[in-house]
Amino acid sequence: MIAPIEKQGPKNVLGETLVPCCNELSTGWYRNGTCETDANDGGRHVICAHMTEEFLSFSKAMGNDLSTPMPQYNFPGLKEGDCWCLCAARWQEALESGVAPKVKLAACEESALEVVSLEDLKAHQIKESE
Repeated sequence: MIAPIEKQGPKNVLGETLVPCCNELSTGWYRNGTCETDANDGGRHVICAHMTEEFLSFSKAMGNDLSTPMPQYNFPGLKEGDCWCLCAARWQEALESGVAPKVKLAACEESALEVVSLEDLKAHQIKESE
């Protein structure tokens, strides 16, 4: 008997199984805590990042206010230390502006590499002690 083929889940930028970004907030394209994506996600919300005040200010200045609560969308507003699935292009913009937040590599979905480099992500990865 031939064993059934198991469906492979989403992969991270390291080529491994994608792990959750956050358990406390409903982040990600599917709002399930992971940075999974599909073809309908025009913003490609695939970078698992830990928010900083610097980045939140930058994002607001760029037209995406992530810190103000929006109850109508069940969005609590983010603060420093929260994790969130960011758009890959916004993270790249933040990198180029010197304000890119740290990332959880194992929770960054592999399609992020179409926009950002693995080297840049590795240079901003959260260390075990953080």
